[in-house]
Amino acid sequence: MDAVREAFRDECARLGEVLRGLSEADLDRPTDCRPWRVRELLAHVRTGVGRLAGMLAAPAPPRAEVDAAGYFGAAKFTPEVDAARVDSGRREARELDGPALVADFDRAWRATDTAVAAAPPDRVVRTRHGDAMSLTEFLRTRVVEVGVHGLDLAAALDREPWLTPTAARVVAELLTGGRPVPPELGWDRLTLIRKTTGRSPLTDRERSVAEASGFRWLSFAA
Repeated sequence: MDAVREAFRDECARLGEVLRGLSEADLDRPTDCRPWRVRELLAHVRTGVGRLAGMLAAPAPPRAEVDAAGYFGAAKFTPEVDAARVDSGRREARELDGPALVADFDRAWRATDTAVAAAPPDRVVRTRHGDAMSLTEFLRTRVVEVGVHGLDLAAALDREPWLTPTAARVVAELLTGGRPVPPELGWDRLTLIRKTTGRSPLTDRERSVAEASGFRWLSFAA
């Protein structure tokens, strides 16, 4: 939990620093998470980082049934679910102007961090999709969301990726199942994350080596 919480805090704080310098024109830039613009993708991330506070206020399920890798299952990315996700991001982006949206992102992730700090480490939560997960495993999914969508935001803003070392470690370990990256791939953590989440293309050889190594191909919003 300590490592995952540190990664969550580091990545959210870094994204918040970047956001404070953005103009309205920056927020209107298109992203590769089509049809979202930067402000709509940010609204999606803001909602995602704030979910745990409400989940921790609800009754705890008796036991965890899904881990972080299982959370990113194909059922969460059906056309119907994707359409609802896109519409939600657009609607939420319309509700706030740029400064208010940035401020609300900061409020949301800090509220989650406070709620996590007050919860027992073995707490189980239920997601909006009905998954019963340990608090640590669900927080791990939040690190993935902020970290990977941070790559999308950096690309849209023509910035170098700002992925923090702590978040990169958490995301990479999830994607590889804790296994080392085969030396023949020559990937650092950033390359690993880009390649296995569809942010950079894979060659046939790379895919073959990664699959043979037991890497996890998560269903994740493009």
